[in-house]
Amino acid sequence: MFDPILFGCRLRELRESRGEKQPALAEALNVSVPQVSDLVNGKKGTTLPKLALICRHYNISADYLLGLTDEPRPHKRKKN
Repeated sequence: MFDPILFGCRLRELRESRGEKQPALAEALNVSVPQVSDLVNGKKGTTLPKLALICRHYNISADYLLGLTDEPRPHKRKKN
């Protein structure tokens, strides 16, 4: 089950660990600063496209943000 509080805490930790301010993340996601604030405070969720942008922006797995794993790094893709 999706936990918006955990999602927000992990997003905040990622942002702060990189010294990034909310306006910079808002710009990267093409959203407003209040929308970023709602995300990090667990007030709102996000769309799948925005989730993918967050994951690419921080080079992390969606599973980590969603609380399905404690490992932030994405899985390596296998070449076919």
